[in-house]
Amino acid sequence: MQLIRRFRLPALFCALAVLFCALISRPYTTVGVWDDGPYILMAQHLAETGRVVYNGWAAPMLGWQLYLGAAFIKLFGFSFTTVRMSTLLVSMLLAFLLERTLVRGGINERNATIGTLALVLSPLYLILSVTYMSDIFGIFAAVVCLYCCLRALQAAQSLGGRSSEPADEGSASPAGERAAILWLCFAVVSNALLGTARQFAWLGILIMVPCTLFLMHGILPLRSRRRVLASGALACLAGALFVFACMQWLKHQPYAVSQGVFRPTGISVGYILIRLSHILLDLSFLLLPVTLLFLPQIREICVSPKTRKLGPPALAMLLLGYFLVCPHPRSLADLLIDRQPAHSHGLLLSLPILPDWGDWFTTYGIYSPILNSTPPAFLGTRFQILLTVLSIGSLTALLASIFLNHAPGRAAPSSMVQPDSEVHGAAPSASLSGRQLVALLGPFAAAYSLFLVIVMRIALDRYLLLLAPFALLAMLRLHQVRVQPQLPPAAWAFLAITAAFTTTVVHNSFTLDRALEHLTAELRSAGIPDTVVDYGWSQNLDVELQHSNHINDPRIVVPAGSHVSVPAPLCPTTFYFDIPHIRPLYGVSFQPDVCYGPAPFGPVHYSRWPYRTPGTLYVVRYMPPKA
Repeated sequence: MQLIRRFRLPALFCALAVLFCALISRPYTTVGVWDDGPYILMAQHLAETGRVVYNGWAAPMLGWQLYLGAAFIKLFGFSFTTVRMSTLLVSMLLAFLLERTLVRGGINERNATIGTLALVLSPLYLILSVTYMSDIFGIFAAVVCLYCCLRALQAAQSLGGRSSEPADEGSASPAGERAAILWLCFAVVSNALLGTARQFAWLGILIMVPCTLFLMHGILPLRSRRRVLASGALACLAGALFVFACMQWLKHQPYAVSQGVFRPTGISVGYILIRLSHILLDLSFLLLPVTLLFLPQIREICVSPKTRKLGPPALAMLLLGYFLVCPHPRSLADLLIDRQPAHSHGLLLSLPILPDWGDWFTTYGIYSPILNSTPPAFLGTRFQILLTVLSIGSLTALLASIFLNHAPGRAAPSSMVQPDSEVHGAAPSASLSGRQLVALLGPFAAAYSLFLVIVMRIALDRYLLLLAPFALLAMLRLHQVRVQPQLPPAAWAFLAITAAFTTTVVHNSFTLDRALEHLTAELRSAGIPDTVVDYGWSQNLDVELQHSNHINDPRIVVPAGSHVSVPAPLCPTTFYFDIPHIRPLYGVSFQPDVCYGPAPFGPVHYSRWPYRTPGTLYVVRYMPPKA
């Protein structure tokens, strides 16, 4: 137990689990994955010239992410895989820190390990860990800020006698005051610098740290209150000024993408509620190994003497709410705004993982399959239905556990023991109460969710990962307090299934990318230039940047007039208006009969775990053959 406490072995195990699953999946390729190709080229340019130059595809600032990628290039030489390994390093650090953050938030060591693994071994987290996207860097910034805020609050609790009420004048420890001030300042400084990779993370300075100061006001003794709160307020002000300066700098950078101005047209209360309900459902699905553990509570709620009268009608209402409020998110939201459905499937009830539910996690078992055809299905209809039933049932039980306190009698007390006296399986103390935790996490989560729904008007599955650590902490605390102190052994089985599925999906994604590499080499050897082939969205970006200094994005403000109009090709080409230098005569497809039929080039096969039948890529014509 002393070794576990000294070397943080559970947290180290979580970090090594990410590395182990990533290595098994063999995540190497020389082409871009989704849109990380332009980011990698920016890191290469920074390593060669020492200057940050945008290329028309970076809405995130990227900031320290570029410098870390450039450092890897300096140390190991340039390759797409080398730059992506910088993200893997950060994802391992994030796994370690997340486990420690959960412990500081009142989760016992065993539960914190299970919860961390449930997130870091999810398919979405692992694939982003082996790309150069900015999502992992943004989550890292938010979790560092949360950890610092928890440490600052615990230092304040030690000054206030570990009471939820403010202490009177008394002997305040100078060391405790310094600890609270230093943790607050470190929260601001780290969030300011780490948030340069992804601006959403700056909500830590703008919301999370002020919430921490608000909670401290009710904890600190009078003697320490003025010094600590004044120092924290000045740090927040300095951080906010830094954020403003960075945004002004980014605004004037050539070929940086502007997100545009908020337009309230079509926003209604119904639209907001529907979008938020989909965020809730998607989050519960992303953390399914944890949300599944609440499923047995449906029976507890129905048989408990305190809730058996109210419980079944409440559960029925929650299920009915799903069927009424959660049709396909795009179709119903478009109906509310445009008064007509935008998709042919109309208001049909959707499964959580239909191909167009998210942009990364799909039923195809691969990520970002943006080719001019539909990939072969990986998850069959029966498996989709099973996952849907489990997701809806688990979310219903989770919500019922929040609103119906059936008090089974074996729940953990809300007060915990001091983190410094942790033992394996014991819960840490001097952690926040449930209300304090809601006051710390709730405003950040609400602000980010509303920003996605109202301003961005999009809640892609990878965008929701920033909320996952906060949701995870809340769910684990709820399970300890309302259900039982220890997560059941079945959680380990759920984690094993998730890890196997995740490794398979990441492997299949990268073998598809390597098949595209092989197909590219075959066409080049036949004398076909890259500018006449639609290789799919990811590789098209790389080809465009070989012939231009920027992607043709209409959101580019500086320099003015850099965007040009592009005529539509004869065959559908994804985002053709961003790649004016590519005029496709051929395209890559999962089926040979797309557009004008097969071209005179052989197909390329790629491996698909766990099936023996390989996947196949074909070259098809984008122009009718000459007579």
